[in-house]
Amino acid sequence: MVTIKYDNQGDAISRDVPADSLALIDAGGNGHERSYTYGDILRLSGAVARGLLKRGLQRGDRVAILSANRAEYLLTFLGTMQAGLVSVPVNYKLPAETVAYVVGDCDARLVIGDDARLPLAPDDVPKLSFDRDFENLLDEGPFTPFPMKPEEPAMFLYTSGSTGRPKGVVLSHYSHLWAISQRVRRPGPLGQRALVAAPLYHMNGLAMCQTTFSQGDTVVLLPQFTTRGYVEAAARHRVAFLTSVPTMIAMMLRERELLASADLSAVEAVRMGSAPVTQSLIDQVHAVFPKAVVSNGYGTTEAGPVVFGPHPEGLPQPVLSTGYPHPEVQLRLVRDGKEVQDEGELQMKCGALMTHYHKLPAKTAEVMTPDGYYRTSDVFRRDENGFFYFVGRVDDMFVCGGENIYPGEVEKMLERHPGIHQAAVIPVPDELKGHKPIAFVVRAAGAELDEPAVKTYALANAPAYQHPRRVLFVDEMPLAGTNKIDKRVLAKQIPTGEV
Repeated sequence: MVTIKYDNQGDAISRDVPADSLALIDAGGNGHERSYTYGDILRLSGAVARGLLKRGLQRGDRVAILSANRAEYLLTFLGTMQAGLVSVPVNYKLPAETVAYVVGDCDARLVIGDDARLPLAPDDVPKLSFDRDFENLLDEGPFTPFPMKPEEPAMFLYTSGSTGRPKGVVLSHYSHLWAISQRVRRPGPLGQRALVAAPLYHMNGLAMCQTTFSQGDTVVLLPQFTTRGYVEAAARHRVAFLTSVPTMIAMMLRERELLASADLSAVEAVRMGSAPVTQSLIDQVHAVFPKAVVSNGYGTTEAGPVVFGPHPEGLPQPVLSTGYPHPEVQLRLVRDGKEVQDEGELQMKCGALMTHYHKLPAKTAEVMTPDGYYRTSDVFRRDENGFFYFVGRVDDMFVCGGENIYPGEVEKMLERHPGIHQAAVIPVPDELKGHKPIAFVVRAAGAELDEPAVKTYALANAPAYQHPRRVLFVDEMPLAGTNKIDKRVLAKQIPTGEV
């Protein structure tokens, strides 16, 4: 059992390192590179907290953050919670009307962000600009973070809204303090550098920053992901730890000349999460980072980033597995309403579980079982050694001629072809079969691959019903706001007559 040191999430900043130790390198959030020590982070986040309270905000009030990644974002995120307020990171890649919905739904008393994205927020809520107002917000001086009850809300994270309007996931102070306490630091001297390019409105990047600050290491923060910026920052800052979603890594691996010219020898660990990984992708990562430990992470906004860990008997984790159940997490697989041992929907219970969906009691009841498990809507299988493997989303599954097809399974199969760099599978309606799979494919560098070759490969390597009935080639995959492949954009590229 790990001891939780803090009662306020905004205060979870290591005091085990000297105040002049490097905490954050902001690699261009305001157009310039800036560095912050642990002393700076404590002083400035406290100044944010004092400034927000000076404006008249009361304990429990919500503060929305609408910005690309930058130092001020993290300082506001921490300072908001230190002041007993609730931080609401907002996805700025959503349409303005959806941003307005989120700001209104959370009852934000204030929106803080950068000049490029603040206009997305409705004008009936006060706004503060990182670019023009931040210095005036800061109220320097001693500040003791508010002691918070475990169940009090620390932040709302809104789901991406790929199906309907985004839902506000209410996370208590205890939830992520528990998650931070469970994340074991890799061995090595303090000050190891972790590169974060995933947007801070998403669990992947935000939880990584929280964990890194709590452990006394250094965050290298990019304003947003670009392949060149990511590789150059990893090389220039001698980054030891890369955290990403698989699509980001796949895009980076295509930049062969850039990778060849960059010194990435400091990279010791590559953690991919938030989307499925394939054997092909892992093999390519090993080729570029031969000494790095490559791991396949899994987490949810509703139940946090700590789900799996090493096997208790020391068995090596299969490369495509997400791991063995973490000892402090309860997991079960359910199929047709019954608990099963082989494959089913993952349900989980742990300390990081959300309190509820904001203003959505019916939706909350829908995803929470009577005995307190969260229904993830993710299908997993478990092998004979107890290791888990992600199969696909319950709601992504479609039926083709009476057979269940998970797009992720087809994508993994296609990406084993040496000529295929990335694949994305989408169902389209079919009068005879119900639905049929169509594949979008990014060719590997130098590969000469046509549609018949892909179909032949699929028929030879998977059940016939899984083979894509059409193969459409694209230069690169479009990304959604979470840096995952945006299949809605791909669907619009399907030729008329195929849908």
